Amino acid sequence: QVQVVESGGGLVQAGGSLRLSCVASGSIFSIDTMGWYRQAPGKQRELVATITKGGSADYADSTKGRFTISRDNAKNMVYLQMINLKPEDTAIYYCNARLITFTNMLYNNYWGQGTQVTVSS
Repeated sequence: QVQVVESGGGLVQAGGSLRLSCVASGSIFSIDTMGWYRQAPGKQRELVATITKGGSADYADSTKGRFTISRDNAKNMVYLQMINLKPEDTAIYYCNARLITFTNMLYNNYWGQGTQVTVSS
């Protein structure tokens, strides 16, 4: 069984910063890509940023230059540093981990429950 848990969301004023954290735990054999996605009210879930096991990162155009994704492979953790936040960044942020477990040697995607980020103008 695998658990993915996010933390670090909250309320911040426009121009402020937040750092999100996510940890994957359980019977994990190997983690490939980890990433952050977000879903604003009335909108579809969208990619924010992803990072491979080797550290190669990819960002949505709307977050480039403001958000930085990083990970700690030894701890099965991924982080999202967000600066210069805008009201349009308001959303529930979800962590995703593409991984193999000891009982299922096929890659599957696991999601956290999400953490709310609210940016006030």
